[in-house]
Amino acid sequence: MSPETPTLQGAPHGQAIAPPIAPRIASRLAVRSRPPLRSAGILGLGTALPERAVANAEIAARLGVTDQWIQRRTGIGERRYVAPGQRVTDLACAAGAAAVEDAGLDASEIDMVLVATLASDEITPSTAPLVAHELGIGNVAAIDIGAACAGSLAALAHATAWIEAGHARNVLVIGAEVLTRFVDFDDPRTAPLFADGAGALVVSADAAGEIGPFVLGSDGAAAGAIRATRERGVIEMQGHETFLMAVEKLSHSTREVLALTELTLEDVDLFVYHQANSRILAAVAERLSLPRERVFDCIADLGNTSAASVPIALGEAARAGALAPGATVVLGAVGAGLVWGATVLTWGQR
Repeated sequence: MSPETPTLQGAPHGQAIAPPIAPRIASRLAVRSRPPLRSAGILGLGTALPERAVANAEIAARLGVTDQWIQRRTGIGERRYVAPGQRVTDLACAAGAAAVEDAGLDASEIDMVLVATLASDEITPSTAPLVAHELGIGNVAAIDIGAACAGSLAALAHATAWIEAGHARNVLVIGAEVLTRFVDFDDPRTAPLFADGAGALVVSADAAGEIGPFVLGSDGAAAGAIRATRERGVIEMQGHETFLMAVEKLSHSTREVLALTELTLEDVDLFVYHQANSRILAAVAERLSLPRERVFDCIADLGNTSAASVPIALGEAARAGALAPGATVVLGAVGAGLVWGATVLTWGQR
């Protein structure tokens, strides 16, 4: 024992104690190096979109611009709006039921329900317990995840961790939004962007593919870039600043998560990012020197559906035949908070 090593007063002679930080570091390293008990993959997909499609012309007329002006700045041609009286819970239940059916499971086989949303029908209760009840899943853990446009990615990380740890076998992850509740239809920065919809994933220990690792981050100093205050109740956004931060965080988190897996950008078959704006997707592709066709883009017909956009986009990619068994896929999202994240998954035969 060196003279500098601290000893515990009253302990047996010569017994050393580590500085207070050391056990926490050792524990954290041990957790990171320990292999998971089992892996998680995606077993089922589901989407629920409102019937009403709103073209640019309708929004442009109110804003005093042209539909081409909206198309150039966003890449959006139309988006979906809910019907009067249609709720977030309705969309979440429809998408969740479709995902459970696609997975070939009975509702009773779902161990947990996670709903990512910023538009719950009430301040309380949360959406997830209502969805679990409506789908007949039973008295399972049902939790809402609040991480804005990165919400479904955060929920996916939670679901994967629960399965890897052996605490659940099948987790239903849903992103559902009715953003038209918070749109200022006289604001040209936000009115053309936001839309309604829901997407769902069944994450399972029985899936052929594999999910992870994840990188997740936040920067509360940038909270003012996108916000909806209780006083105004509508989304306010600093467009240019948000664009720059979104491109930076999506690009950086992509490189970061690939470094954890020792993969390169060339090893990835498809990049499925939050569908915020086609210009953001194009800028990320340029920043990472990616062929544009490898960055999936379905925003033209759907708009920005916040937490719902990643599962919706993954479902659209599967329907388009862009996901072959064994494909390596990067998912990424960035949203208000500022929050962001990315993961890598292997697409399995379903």
